Amino acid sequence: MRFAEYFRAGNEEHLSKLKARVYRIIFYSDTPAGKLFDVVLLWAIVLSILLVVVESMQGLPPVLKKVFEVMEYAFTFFFTLEYLCRIWCSHEPRRYIFSFFGIVDLLATLPLYIGWFFGPVRYLMIVRTFRLIRVFRVFKLFSFLEEGDRLMRSLILSSRKIMVFFLFVVIMVISLGTLMFMIEGGRPDSQFRDIPSSIYWAVVTMTTVGYGDIAPATPLGRMLSMLVMLLGYTILAVPTGIVSAQFIHDRHIFDAVGPKCPECGSPVSDDMNFCPHCGLPQQSRHSVSS
Repeated sequence: MRFAEYFRAGNEEHLSKLKARVYRIIFYSDTPAGKLFDVVLLWAIVLSILLVVVESMQGLPPVLKKVFEVMEYAFTFFFTLEYLCRIWCSHEPRRYIFSFFGIVDLLATLPLYIGWFFGPVRYLMIVRTFRLIRVFRVFKLFSFLEEGDRLMRSLILSSRKIMVFFLFVVIMVISLGTLMFMIEGGRPDSQFRDIPSSIYWAVVTMTTVGYGDIAPATPLGRMLSMLVMLLGYTILAVPTGIVSAQFIHDRHIFDAVGPKCPECGSPVSDDMNFCPHCGLPQQSRHSVSS
């Protein structure tokens, strides 16, 4: 009985050491094994993305399609095994599963399985592109991630102002499109057949895209078209100014005092499960600070 307990305790200790070692390799890149794992993972992500893109091309030989199919299964098996290993060795699996990287890792494995029942869904494997964010952690490019996070934060904080401005633009294109229909719609060969087509023209013109599939023919219509074009240049600058002002304001607040990630030194808050910049689980920060 004592031998069985000793044997069980020895197995548990060995398993704990194994989980700690796997955890260090998978979640960190400060060791040769960890960096090698991340580099292999990044190459696998890049190759799997290229595989999906090439496979969507028409006229591929049947033999090549079969090879691509086998490679897809191999990549999916690798990503599935990696995801399960992350859950197994994580100190708090629930935190990892519902974190940004955990959700992305899960989405990277599901499309092929769902594709067994819904064929086109398998091309959602392109979501693996988001996993390339880990390249910043591997090559210590955290300053880029930090700036990206600040930009995203500024966009979120500016969303209400942008929505108000977007509503104003919608009202404007509806009004201008209706006005153009009133000017051009009476002609027998007019391209402005109805108000929806005229609103489409207003959107294309105001955004300075200018497909040219619908164009006014009367002098008054062309004058209105020039006005819409000039108006489009001024409108496009407004959202940029809103986000830029918020970005500058938020930068001073974001750079203020606060906890830092021990891996990359980026600002984090106490309610974060994982560092948004390098993906380091934040319980390690608490353990370091304690």
